[in-house]
Formats: sequence, structure tokens, C-alpha cells
Amino acid sequence: MSESNGPNDDRVSTEKLPGRTRTRFPDISSRAYEHPADRSALVALRKLTGFDTVFKSLSGLLPERSLRLLFLSDSVRVSDEQFAHLNAMLRDACYILDLEKVPSMYVTMDPQPNAMCIGMDAPIIVVTTGLVELLDEEEMRAVIGHEVGHALSGHSVYRTILLFLTNLALRVAWIPLGNLAVLAIITALREWFRKSELSADRAGLLVGQDLQASMRGLMKIAGGNHLHEMNVDAFLKQADEYEAAGDLRDSVLKILNVLPRSHPFTTVRAAELRRWAGTREYQRLMDGHYPRRTEDKDASVSDAFRDSASHYADTVKKSKDPLMGLIRDITNGAGDVGGKLRDRFTGGGTSQATAERPSGSATDSDLPDDDEQPESPLP
Repeated sequence: MSESNGPNDDRVSTEKLPGRTRTRFPDISSRAYEHPADRSALVALRKLTGFDTVFKSLSGLLPERSLRLLFLSDSVRVSDEQFAHLNAMLRDACYILDLEKVPSMYVTMDPQPNAMCIGMDAPIIVVTTGLVELLDEEEMRAVIGHEVGHALSGHSVYRTILLFLTNLALRVAWIPLGNLAVLAIITALREWFRKSELSADRAGLLVGQDLQASMRGLMKIAGGNHLHEMNVDAFLKQADEYEAAGDLRDSVLKILNVLPRSHPFTTVRAAELRRWAGTREYQRLMDGHYPRRTEDKDASVSDAFRDSASHYADTVKKSKDPLMGLIRDITNGAGDVGGKLRDRFTGGGTSQATAERPSGSATDSDLPDDDEQPESPLP
């Protein structure tokens, strides 16, 4: 461990790190834990010449200065004197992920459990009192690691832009075409940001290195501080049921439900994190085999997009969702697309029932002619 840089230095200090030994990841690149869709977008953006300069030049138009002054004046800044235990977790998270400069962190009065990382020139982390009161130490450590992961990936820049565009959409709502254009950008940003939340959940696991604590934290965010009434395995089964439930109509409703959200649903986040924690990718990372930050400039955009495309193809292949099943059928050249579409919408299984008809059952040739059919009782 390095020595302390002094009480007034904003670089990582190790003088108040927790006793439990955790694996540290020197020079780790955020590419190591980013979701494939998140990583491909970020790699492409980082390759754009002058990208950081262009976006940071917008800081005068964005509410960043106002937000900084707001939190400074009406929230509590985390330090060795205020919320010292949170400050120790923050420094620990930065030490583990090798983030050289510790972001400013504030606790703001709000009963709603929430946390965010915003800012363009320098990220700031904000947690609500509702979250601080809800989570225990290890659960909170995962949340702070989650926000530090956002800072390391540069997500705070895009979140700030998203806040700005959301406010802009409200102001130009009276202009039909202008509002539609802004809403289209917001929708795309939200889809990307939902994937970035999955990336940050992974960063939180790398910091806390306690999967059960990460699971408990997500479960509490969904159901409150009632651990004695909840069960992690049962909670994760909800994610499986959510994915597989219903017919094509439910698939459409799922899309409509998630569109306005900046975060994936909590059960989905928990299932995604547990799935990633069981991969060889995660194990290799924990063993010290991961991409380095010093190699980011050499990262291939085409490789990143290929990984993203492969991930989505694998998702479609393995998904239990009815819409994904229909996409599989179409991709595989299903003959009766119309019939399958009807069955997916209604939850029926006409084709399967026909295929599995017992040998002794009536066939079409056994049925009476049309003029002999009994009259339907339906109008």
C-alpha cells in the first residue's frame, strides 16, 4: 500500500482502509467490466478526435455549475469530519479500481434511496439519506463502488448531458418536431445508460467483492429494509419469471415499461450481475488478467462492436422472452411466420399441438364436411 498523501490531498489515501483484504486492480481499464453494448459505444466515442474537448466545452450550457453549488450549499460533503465511514469506503473504492483522483461526494436529504455520479470537468457522487439508512456497510460499499465505476468509465459526462436534454425537452415541448428530435436522442441515451448501469453494478462487485452483499443491496432497493421477509434466491426467480412470462403482448408491454427508465429493473440487474459473476471473464479478472488503462488508446472499435453484436445474438439465442423467440424463428427461416406471430400474441400453441397430436386422434380428413359442421355458439 502507498503512504498517505496528506489530509488535504484529493489523491487516494490508504491510511483508513478497512481491515479485510481485497484484491486490487492496478491500472484497470473500465473496459474490463463494461457491458458489451456500453463498451462499444464508449470505445467509439473515445476514438473521436477532440471528443472530450467538444463535450466539456458544453459545460457552460449545462447545469453542472448550478448542481455543484446546490450540493455544496444544501447537502453534507463527505470527509474525515462528516460521514467518515462513507469517506473511508470511497477512498477504498478508488484504491481498488486505481482511480487516482477521489471524486467529491455528498449526502443529500431525500427519503428515496438513490445515488448518482454527474459532472463533466470532475465527477461528483451524490447519495441520499434514504440509501445511507437502508444499506449496511458491505451493501453500501458495493453502491459506492458502483458510482466510482461510473466515474472511471466517464459515464458522468453523458448523465449530465442526459439531464440537460431532459430539461431541454420540457422547454421545447410546444415545438412538435423539435420535441420529437430531442426525445429521440433522450430515448437512445436512456437505452445506453441502462446498459451502463449494468457495467457499474459489475464495478461495485469488483470493489465490494461480496456477491451476496450486492444481491442484498439490490433486493433492499426493491423491497425495503425487510431482509427477514425476503430471500435472494426467490428474488432472482422473479427475474426468470419476468423474462419468460406471457406472450408477445407482454413483451411489448415490457419495452414500453422500460423506455422511460434510466435504470434496468432491479430483479433484472440482480440476475445479470449473478450471471456475470459466474463467468470465466470475471474469474480471469479477479486473477489479474484484465485490459489496462494504458492500452485504451489501442482498443479496437471493430472488436468492441463485434463483441456487442455477439452479446446481443447470444441474448436472443438464450432468451425465454416470447419476442426473442419470434426473432429466433424468423432468423432461422420459420415457414409459418404468420401462424407463429399469431401464437406468440395469443399465447397459443397451434403448431405444437398439431405436431404432438396422438396417432389415434381425428385428422382433417376425419372431420365432417363444411355443411355438416355444427353451428358455432359464438355470434
